Amino acid sequence: MEKQRRLVVVRHAKAEQLAPSDVERVLSERGRADGHALGRWLAEQGIAPDIAYVSYAARTRETWDVLSAGAGWDLAPTVDGSLYGTDEDGVLELVHTTPAEAATVVVVGHNPTMAMLVQLLDDGEGEASGVVELGTFPTGAAAVFEIAGPWEDVAAMAGRLVAFEVGRV
Repeated sequence: MEKQRRLVVVRHAKAEQLAPSDVERVLSERGRADGHALGRWLAEQGIAPDIAYVSYAARTRETWDVLSAGAGWDLAPTVDGSLYGTDEDGVLELVHTTPAEAATVVVVGHNPTMAMLVQLLDDGEGEASGVVELGTFPTGAAAVFEIAGPWEDVAAMAGRLVAFEVGRV
């Protein structure tokens, strides 16, 4: 029997609008609070990642910091430059590199990629399927998928969307 895996897709929390460049945008005060709240919710769901892939943008790295603080996780993320500008297929390529022993993976990235990834993965059978409207995935949102089979086989409609939450205080 193949072990059950979980993939948690997170869009960064609310960020400031102005910065010298897009990649340097930091979280707003509300974004920090919302990210912390989302982390608490993830911990309440029993989620404890073995690996976290986080975009190198300031707002995604900060989201990881407040998310992991809220959840009580002590895990150094893998900061990946490709997550900043990639599409959903690029995220899947990264997920495919995940070691087999990892049971839970968190990916923190940007829209529209995170929204498209959620739509791509959803097999339509999960208790949270249909909750995420096509083309929407708010800041500070997390979609929790159960994945059957090895990481290298994750593909379209390979995930069961079991939970969805938007961290808000």
